[in-house]
Amino acid sequence: MDFIAIGRLCIDLNANEINRPMEETRTFTKYVGGSPANIAIGAARLGVKSGFIGKVSNDQMGRFITQYLTDHQIDTTNISVDRTGAVTGLAFTEIKSPEECSILMYRDNVADLKLAPGDVSEEYIKQSKALLISGTALSASPSREAVFLALEYARKHSTVVFFDLDYRPYSWAYTTDPAIYYSLAAEKCDVIIGTREEFDMMEQFTGNPGSNDEVTANKWFGCNAKIVVIKHGSNGSFAYTKTGQVFKGSIFKTKVLKTFGAGDSYASAFIYGLMQGWSIVRAMEFGSASASIVISKHSCSDAMPTVEEIVEFIAGSRKEEQISP
Repeated sequence: MDFIAIGRLCIDLNANEINRPMEETRTFTKYVGGSPANIAIGAARLGVKSGFIGKVSNDQMGRFITQYLTDHQIDTTNISVDRTGAVTGLAFTEIKSPEECSILMYRDNVADLKLAPGDVSEEYIKQSKALLISGTALSASPSREAVFLALEYARKHSTVVFFDLDYRPYSWAYTTDPAIYYSLAAEKCDVIIGTREEFDMMEQFTGNPGSNDEVTANKWFGCNAKIVVIKHGSNGSFAYTKTGQVFKGSIFKTKVLKTFGAGDSYASAFIYGLMQGWSIVRAMEFGSASASIVISKHSCSDAMPTVEEIVEFIAGSRKEEQISP
């Protein structure tokens, strides 16, 4: 494997009736979802040999997810099937406007949080160049312990670890817990990607009153991190390196349909760029372009673009900039 993701596998049910509240929405389209799943799908769409470590429900939804990943050339040999009666997590999305979108999550007794340390193969991680973890998998046991074991195997075998923070408040029983477990995981990661708000959550005990990006980055450079990417929404993203460099990401104009999916598509294309040996600036540009493509479409996983689509999108955007007054 070039790239393995671990954690959440769920179903997205995206509203077909847009520009209205969910109370008035009657039909939805089903897609595979979950941040690590979306990132793995995005990486595979870009040609990265990808695999997944996770757990699915023993029903039609679980089989739908596994088959979808297989159809998209993602190795599923390390996806196990829950036998306890757990179900697949559901995410209903509301698209009231391009600026006002929300997600209603059903996460009670979900199969992906049943992933246990015994489901994590050291050999599988050893043979991979990179491992992606995300924060949602840290919200409950035994999934939390499975991720920490995966991190130990990755460090042991020099597998590069990417951490997509993916903070979902409703996944946590106590507001203090995520800062503790996120920080313990981040200490073992090479590249950390998150929003300014997610980093603020992680710093609630250590303190960073001004939400200073440099303070945040330097904290993790004191551990294993080599790159810290902090996203500021419409103001773009900033990448800090352990060598003291700072890079600002590109922003592309697009016709926005929804806001969700941007982070996952950004991460998959950014990781792809780094794995190709590109400069951080070029990888960030690729990530931003991918995000702009996905937020203009109805789905997240199905909308993940190919390399050719991203290259064409960037070229088209540059051409528009040149002819604009």
